[in-house]
Amino acid sequence: MKSKLLIAALLLWALIPGCRPKHAPHLSDEALLDTVERYTIKYFTDFADPATGLARERNNDQNGNIVTIGGSGFGMMAVIAGAERGYYPQAEGVERVGKMVSSLEKFERFHGAWAHWYDADSGGTFSFSQFDDGGDLVETAFMVQGLLTARQWLLDKDAELAARCDKLWKDVEWDWYTRGTDSLYWHWSKNYEWKMNHRISGYDETLITYILAGSSPTHPISRECYEASYKTSNYYYNGKEYYGIKLPLGMEYGGPLFFSHYSYLGLDPRGLNDDYCDYFERNTAHTLIHRAYAIANPKGHKGLGEFLWGFTSSDDPDVGYSSHHPGTQDENGTVSPTAAISSIVYTPKESLQMMHYLYYETDMFGPYGFYDAYNAGREPAVVDHYLAIDQGPEAVMIENYRSGLLWKLFMSSPEILPGLQKLGFRYETN
Repeated sequence: MKSKLLIAALLLWALIPGCRPKHAPHLSDEALLDTVERYTIKYFTDFADPATGLARERNNDQNGNIVTIGGSGFGMMAVIAGAERGYYPQAEGVERVGKMVSSLEKFERFHGAWAHWYDADSGGTFSFSQFDDGGDLVETAFMVQGLLTARQWLLDKDAELAARCDKLWKDVEWDWYTRGTDSLYWHWSKNYEWKMNHRISGYDETLITYILAGSSPTHPISRECYEASYKTSNYYYNGKEYYGIKLPLGMEYGGPLFFSHYSYLGLDPRGLNDDYCDYFERNTAHTLIHRAYAIANPKGHKGLGEFLWGFTSSDDPDVGYSSHHPGTQDENGTVSPTAAISSIVYTPKESLQMMHYLYYETDMFGPYGFYDAYNAGREPAVVDHYLAIDQGPEAVMIENYRSGLLWKLFMSSPEILPGLQKLGFRYETN
């Protein structure tokens, strides 16, 4: 009882202005994980748009009250984790998922796909870029990953709501987004049609798009589509070593770390393999390469090392939203907590070291968990923003590390294993 009271006091203390967590007694690994997960999930509960229940794109949005589809898919999974953790009653979790589903049913869709952003006040689409005002198949895949997880969670709680999640998944016309070719295309607009002309190829965060498209019981794609499109980019195969760590797939240094997160929030990488690699091992290598890069610190940035590492796309103290991954000019010493924390399933010891450092040695912890970015060589060092697409993976992967909950739910979907097998994957459960 005393330990629970101490944790509760520390949680309040951490948020009092002028009282930094580093002055408090150190939490155990488990207590710190619980603290970070609890507060990060608040982004998707306390800060959710009250009308739609969906996740706001960011907490400092200059465009208005914009909600994000991909981030809301991540948030749906985070809400489930919070309900199962007892952070709020399960009935509240079901209600929150229901509000999100109701909004998704009302929003305009484009052959079953949602747009990247919507204006929560008007309910209309909000252009992500000049010609990107219609269906976004990758953001839709992130949402569907959440919907399938929710469907499985709801089967014994609210069968009617589970059926509505199922219908939204089955309405997505993945095959239509091939344009009759051997590839999936990312965008379609009723105003600009295929003007974006963005063929989805990898290896990157879009793997889940092909897996869901191949698994669809209503609008599936073929294995040939996956082979001919996803695997034919110039950054699919790698096979080189970085700091003595071999990377079978991906661009130089593996690219930003969200490549190892977004597709795997529900898709379980443990035991997932094909003829090219074991995906858990591949993602672990990707993470360790980033940490090794920070320790080597070839550009001599202040602070980088074994306790401060992890590079991905996030806000930036200099230029706003940017990618900071190794091997690019944009790598300017900015680390993003979501990079290391969302990798906890791959590198638990190393990720926890980073979490303890940030929690006790910096001012990075706020009302919705860790802020978006940190650069020890800038003043101020803390980029005190929050983004849904960064907070979501942190909460979900912490829960997957603690219990495997979201992996278990998503992988229990009866469509997924046959879909994986169809595309040439093997999934070997322990």
